[in-house]
Amino acid sequence: MKESYTLKLEGKEWKECLKESYNKKKKDIKIDGFRKGQVPYDIYVKKTGIETLFMDAVDMAVEKLYTKLLSDPKTVTPAATPSIDIKDINEKGVEIEFTLVGTPEVKLGKYKKLGVKKDKVEVTDEEIEHEIGHIREQFVEVKSLDEKAKIKEGNVAVIDFEGFLNGTAFQGGKGEDYSLEIGSHTFIPGFEEALVGLKKGDKKDVKVTFPENYHSEELKGQPVIFKVEIKEVKERVFPEFDKDFFEDLNVGGVESLDDLKKYIKENKEAEKERQIEDEYLFKCLDKVVEDSKFEIPEEMTEDEVNRLVREFSEKLQYQGLKLEDYLKFCNSNLNDFKATLKDEANKRIGYRLMMDAIVEKEKLEVSDEELEKGLNETAEQYGMSREDFEKQIGNKDLFKYDLLMRKAMKVVTE
Repeated sequence: MKESYTLKLEGKEWKECLKESYNKKKKDIKIDGFRKGQVPYDIYVKKTGIETLFMDAVDMAVEKLYTKLLSDPKTVTPAATPSIDIKDINEKGVEIEFTLVGTPEVKLGKYKKLGVKKDKVEVTDEEIEHEIGHIREQFVEVKSLDEKAKIKEGNVAVIDFEGFLNGTAFQGGKGEDYSLEIGSHTFIPGFEEALVGLKKGDKKDVKVTFPENYHSEELKGQPVIFKVEIKEVKERVFPEFDKDFFEDLNVGGVESLDDLKKYIKENKEAEKERQIEDEYLFKCLDKVVEDSKFEIPEEMTEDEVNRLVREFSEKLQYQGLKLEDYLKFCNSNLNDFKATLKDEANKRIGYRLMMDAIVEKEKLEVSDEELEKGLNETAEQYGMSREDFEKQIGNKDLFKYDLLMRKAMKVVTE
């Protein structure tokens, strides 16, 4: 459902927008006879034309008029960013048309007792042993072996190497005092295996072929020779599960291998329980969406896609990357990337529409007491004061909506 509204901003309010637009430009304005940033408003308008102020002034007018529009109870609640059309603009005022997309009608299907099965929590002995292996890796000591020790699987070889293609050294193919774990498969296939049996001081020409999918066009699929010298042979020594190990591990209540296994199992079970609950919720929601009828406006999809792009871009920034660089690396562009996000965007929108419809159908509410309790408990979970937590979330209404969604989820999952 789309509704269009035409509003005008005139007189004093429009003049204020024009003056504010001028003030934004003022510090950079230079006109003969005046110092930079000291040109009076009337002189600026006479010399350059009032039209030069329209762009920024319209932005301010849009904000004022949109706020006014939303405050009118007759205005449809927007479900997406409005479309804006400047119908008329001059020195006396501006006329703007807002086209709002309303929340689509939802015909709820079955949303209770959905017959969705929840997986059971199970932690296997293999998973526990795998986790113990990870923990032991953190305490591995690498010790040098004597000069006669021959390299074997699992050892660390300290090497000098240089690669040659058709007799010429190639860029990036040289290393000194490089520690290579034999069996880690971090080098070209066949390289690590060729070092087994060598000892400190040995030299060898290792013949290998770069994989066809190697990133360098010059080297992919090419046979090369690496001249290798063994500088040192080391072995990785795993810790014993003794008193010293558990003291170093420093986990409360874990003083033996049995304690450690119990600790790992309990944590794994809690982790899987959360994962299973999430999976169960989304299976239930998918079932509700499948059994309901609604149409998602393109504007809502576009808004949600843009939100997903921002989320992804922020994650990349935490890793020190830019979205533009990521897209170049993937040989893609922003439009193609957005196209890949449409299905996920529509799925998210579908979930929200279902939750909102269930809230309305079940007449769910969050009382002031429930809001207060939720704020206090969540602040405590994050180890924050109530005041700091409220500052961080910025808006209690958003938190209240989150509590409302949890109630709706409970209706679905029960």
